[in-house]
Amino acid sequence: MKLTFNINYDTVFGEEVLLNIVETDSKGRKKTSQFRMNNRDGKHWWYELNRKEATLNTSLDYYYSVDCDWADSRHEWLTETHRLELSAVKGREYTVYDHWADVPEDSYLYSSAFTECVNRRPLPSIRPSAYDKTVRLIVRAPQLRTFEQLAVVGKPKSMGAWDVFKALPMYEHNYNEWIVDLNVETLDGEVLEFKFAALNTADKQHPLWETGMNREIHLPEIKNGEVVVYELSQAFFDICNRKLAGTLVPVFSLRSKTSYGIGDFGDLKKMIDWVAVTHQRVLQVLPINDTTTTHTWTDSYPYSCISIFALHPQYADLRQLPPLKDGKKSNDFEALRQELNALKQIDYERVNDTKQKYLHEIYQQEGKEMLKSKAFKQFFADSEQWLVPYAQYCYLRDKYGKADFSTWPDHQVWNEKERKQLSTPSSKEYKEVEFFYFVQFVLNQQMEAVHAYAREKGVILKGDIPIGVNRYGCDVWMEPKYFNLNGQAGAPPDDFSVNGQNWGFPTYNWDEMVKDGCKWWVRRFQNMNKYFDAYRIDHVLGFFRIWEIPSDAVHGLLGQFAPSLGMSREEIEGYGLHFLEDQFTKPFISDWIIDRVFHERAAEVKQRFLNHTHDDIYELKPEFSTQRKVEAAFEGKTSDADIWLRDGLYALISNVLFVRDRKDPNKFHPRISAQFDFTYEALYDSDKAVFNRIYNDYYYRRNNQFWYREAMKKLPKLVQATRMLVCAEDLGMVPDCVPWVMNNLKILSLELQSMPKDPHVRFGYLGSNPYRSVCTISSHDMPTLRQWWDEDFERTQAYYNSMLYRGGAAPHPLPGWLARDIVGRHLMSPSMLCILSVQDWLAIDEKLRLADQNAERINIPANPKHYWRYRMHVSIEDLMQNTDFRENVTELVCQSGRE
Repeated sequence: MKLTFNINYDTVFGEEVLLNIVETDSKGRKKTSQFRMNNRDGKHWWYELNRKEATLNTSLDYYYSVDCDWADSRHEWLTETHRLELSAVKGREYTVYDHWADVPEDSYLYSSAFTECVNRRPLPSIRPSAYDKTVRLIVRAPQLRTFEQLAVVGKPKSMGAWDVFKALPMYEHNYNEWIVDLNVETLDGEVLEFKFAALNTADKQHPLWETGMNREIHLPEIKNGEVVVYELSQAFFDICNRKLAGTLVPVFSLRSKTSYGIGDFGDLKKMIDWVAVTHQRVLQVLPINDTTTTHTWTDSYPYSCISIFALHPQYADLRQLPPLKDGKKSNDFEALRQELNALKQIDYERVNDTKQKYLHEIYQQEGKEMLKSKAFKQFFADSEQWLVPYAQYCYLRDKYGKADFSTWPDHQVWNEKERKQLSTPSSKEYKEVEFFYFVQFVLNQQMEAVHAYAREKGVILKGDIPIGVNRYGCDVWMEPKYFNLNGQAGAPPDDFSVNGQNWGFPTYNWDEMVKDGCKWWVRRFQNMNKYFDAYRIDHVLGFFRIWEIPSDAVHGLLGQFAPSLGMSREEIEGYGLHFLEDQFTKPFISDWIIDRVFHERAAEVKQRFLNHTHDDIYELKPEFSTQRKVEAAFEGKTSDADIWLRDGLYALISNVLFVRDRKDPNKFHPRISAQFDFTYEALYDSDKAVFNRIYNDYYYRRNNQFWYREAMKKLPKLVQATRMLVCAEDLGMVPDCVPWVMNNLKILSLELQSMPKDPHVRFGYLGSNPYRSVCTISSHDMPTLRQWWDEDFERTQAYYNSMLYRGGAAPHPLPGWLARDIVGRHLMSPSMLCILSVQDWLAIDEKLRLADQNAERINIPANPKHYWRYRMHVSIEDLMQNTDFRENVTELVCQSGRE
C-alpha cells in the first residue's frame, strides 16, 4: 500500500518539514517514526510511504514538524493529530492533502471536559467503503452539540443536490473530526461544490448550515484503487459559545450523613448529584494527594503532597469496603464514626488515625484475596513506576517515625535495585509494604469510579495541581535530581501577606527537567487524567519563574525570582546609583532604626543580639545572623512580648536594598518591597528615584522575554500531554509575558473582580472578562464573599456604589438578597466557566448559611501553619432536599444562560 502525504508550508533556508508517524503498542506506549519530506520550492512538501503491513480497519496517526539547525524546532498541535483511516476496501493507494494545524482558538472544545462530559458522543466504527475510486473529505466541527451530526450536501445528486434532508451523513472518527467517503463515479465534473450542515439527530429537523461561501475542490485524475484525501478547514456554525457554572469545594470539606468526620470519595459522588440537579456542569476540588509526613494536623495542608501520584488515605470511602466480620469492632467503629461526623470541624488526627485502623482491619480480613484479583494486578502493572517507591517510603517513614529521610539510618535515597524484591509477592520486603499497595488500590478504584460517574452525569470534575511538593516527600526522595533543596519556594508580598509567603517547598531543577522533556511533569499530568477532565495549575507563574527564598530565611522578603537576570555592579551604577555593596546587601542597622523598631527595649536588643561596628551602626551577632537562627532561639516562646521581639529581629535581617544572586555572587537583585523598609528610607531623595527606576525596570520589563522563553520550554509539553481542560491561577505579581503564553496555549485565566488584572481600576468589570477564563468571587486562599464584605467598609461602600450601581449606605452584614445579586452578576459574565465556592453559594440563603461567617474560611495564606479543617455545616443530603435553595441556585444558573 502506497501512502503519499502532501502539505504546504512556507519554509526558509535551512528548514525542513518532517512527517511523524505515531504508533501505539498494546500497553499504550507510543513510538514515533520520523521521515524527512521532499520539496520543490520550499513550500510544497511531500513524502511517499509504503506500508506493507497496513490492513483494513486500521488507522494511522501522524503530525508534521519543522526542523532547522539554527533555531528551536516547532510542531503541530499534538492534542489531536491527523488520522488516516485505511478503511477503503479497494484502496491500494492513498494520496493525502493536509494543512498545518496550530493550537486552534477553540481548543477547549477538544478537551475531555467537552468531548466526554458536555458534548458526550460515542465515536462510531468507520464503515469500510468499496468504491473503485474514492474521494475522502475530513473536516473538524468542534461546535456541534451532543444531539447534532455533521453531514455534507452538494451539487451532485449523490450528495443530495443541495437538499439538506438528503445530505450524506458523516462519521466522527476522531474527537470533533468528521469523515465521509465519496464515490468518484457519482460526482459531476472536475469541480466538487459542497457545504457542511449540522443535522439534529433527535427530530431530523432544523438543520444548521455552515457559514461562508460554498466550498470547491478541483478533483485530479483518480485511478482505480486510489483514495484521495482532503483535510479541509474547520466548519463554522452560528452557535453561541458554551458557558458553564460550577462549584468549588475541597473533598475534605464535604459532609454527608454517612461520612466519617471528613469528606470522602463517596461524598464526592453525592456532591456530583447536587451539582447536576442544579444545572451546573463543573465540580472543582483542591488537591487530593497524600500529604502524610507527621500523622498530625500539620499534614492537613493539601498543597504539600508527598507524592504527585498517591491519593490521600483520608478520602477512602469505608462504606464501599466489605463490612467487618467482627461485630464488636464494627459497632465500635460505627459509634466513633457518628461522633466524628457530628463535629463542626475536622479533627484531622482522630479521623486519619481511625481510618488507618479501619483500613488495617479490612486489609487483614480481605487483603489477601483483593491483592490476588485481576483488577489489582492491572493497577500494579500500570502504577508500579511510582507505587513501589511510594510504598517503601511510607514504610520507612513510619518505621523511623519521621519523614526527613536525610536522618534515616539507611535508605536515604531510593535504590532502584530494590524494586524487584518489593514487587515480588513472596518476598519479605513485599510483605512489609503490601498494606500501602492495598490502600492505593482501594483509593484508585474509588476515585476512578467517581470520575466515571461524573461523566455519566455530564459533570466536569476539575482537579488541582500544586506548584510544589513536600521537601521530605517521596518524590524528592525518589528523584532528587529534579529538585533544589538549598532554597524554598514561596510568593512575593501581596495583599494577603506583606512579608511574602514561604511555602517551604524545594524549588525545581528546571535544567534537569527540560533535559528529558519534562517527563516528571508529563507523568504527573497523565496520572491526573485518570480522575479529572479539567485541572487548575496552581501558581502558574512558577513555570515562568518561582520566588526562591534562602533556606536560612523565614519570611519571603529576602527571596529572588529564579531564574532571572541579575544585575551587575556596573549596570546598577549605570542607572546613576553609587553601589555600596556592604551597606546595600547586608542588614542596615543604626540607632534610629533600633529605636523605631524596639522602642523601650532598644538597649536590651543592642546588648543581647547586636554588635557595635562603627559610629551608630550595628550588626547582628553570629548566633542571630539569620531568621532561622532567630526562630530557633525563640522556639517555645509564645508570649506577645517574645513574638514582637522575634518579629523585630526578622525585620532587621531583611532590611537590605539588594539581595545577592544565588548562582552568581557578582550579580544582584533589588529586594522586593524595599521601598517600605528603613534601608530605602535612609537614601537621599535622588537615590530613591534612581532605585525606583531600577526596581521597575527589573520587576516589570527586564525579564519579560527571558521568562517567556522559560515558560515555553515547559508548558506546551504539559498542556498537550492530556486532553484535560487547562485552567491556571495567574494571580499575584504577573509579568506581561504571562498572558502572551496563556493566549498562545489557550489556557483559561482566573478572573476575580476584587483583584483586577488592570492596574488602573479598583474593581474589575465583569463584562470585560475574556471568554477563555474562569470567573469566581473568592478562592480557598481568600476570605469568602461575606467575610470580604465586612473587612473594609470603605472598600465595600465603593463597590456597592460603583459596581452594583446602588445608592446609599452598603448594608452590613451582607444580606442574602444582595449576595444573590452579586452571584447573579458573576454568572452573567462572558467567562466560559463561573465556579463559585460552596460558601458563596450558601451566602444567598440567610436561613441556610452558617451563622458565623468567619468559620467559613478555608485557608489564611499569611499563616504557614494554618489548620485546614473547614467542613460544610449542612449535609449534602439536606442540600438535595432543600427545595427552596436548590431552585434558587438553578434559577440563577439558567437565567444567566449557563448550563
